[in-house]
Amino acid sequence: MTSPTTRQPSLFIPHGGGPCFFMDWTWGPADTWHATQHFLEGLAATLPAPPKALLVVSGHWEEPAFTAGTATAPELIFDYSGFPEHTYRLTWPAPGDPALAARVAELLKAAGLLAATSPARGYDHGVFVPLKVAFPQAQIPVVTLSLAASLDPALHLAAGRALAPLRDEGVLIVGSGMSFHNLRGYFRPETPQRARAFDDWLTRAIASPAPDRDAALTHWREAPYATYAHPREEHLIPLMVAAGAGGDAPGERIFHDEPMAAALSAYRFDG
Repeated sequence: MTSPTTRQPSLFIPHGGGPCFFMDWTWGPADTWHATQHFLEGLAATLPAPPKALLVVSGHWEEPAFTAGTATAPELIFDYSGFPEHTYRLTWPAPGDPALAARVAELLKAAGLLAATSPARGYDHGVFVPLKVAFPQAQIPVVTLSLAASLDPALHLAAGRALAPLRDEGVLIVGSGMSFHNLRGYFRPETPQRARAFDDWLTRAIASPAPDRDAALTHWREAPYATYAHPREEHLIPLMVAAGAGGDAPGERIFHDEPMAAALSAYRFDG
């Protein structure tokens, strides 16, 4: 007899800066990312059961259509530069899941969205850096999903809604990005107030019922200091997929910190 599958939440997590959890940080104090690291280290214990698989949407992969990685043993993509040599020798051999990747593409197509698969795509640092901390044993199968190059928030909310049934199959849906991502804004005197204003707006939007949440996220550029927090929105858009998959109940903020003087949050959806 097959045991029942536990429904998983959907999450939006910060992946930090480059390989930040595996080095003494050079852009600030060595403890800059410790709070984020501790949050990620405790993440698995907050889940209702060990996930059967992870579906990860990274802010570091864009394609013309939503694209799911079908590699059985994805390689790591060291898509950062200027960091210590040892950070280019990190390992995280989590297996892929081609069958799940194909199902992801099918669900998206069934919802009328353009979707494809890629047999060559590996794990970029938006995937392996935070998940090496959260799931260090690298035993849970992982499928990565690209953003659509349009970065249209409504489109990514729709993708999340299409993928929501996977949660009932024990798949943890993870949007990996940053709720603040202005590389030129870090440590600037105006940043703390501006980042907090945007973060407060974002947290209120996430805590709203789904129709209001979707409307707010679709028009995120109208938020206070939105384009200061995200001069380009690729690190915010994974949140739209997580929120779209999150059901009707309000989401919640599950982590908050201000590394490099900029507010940063993580969110969870259990609807």
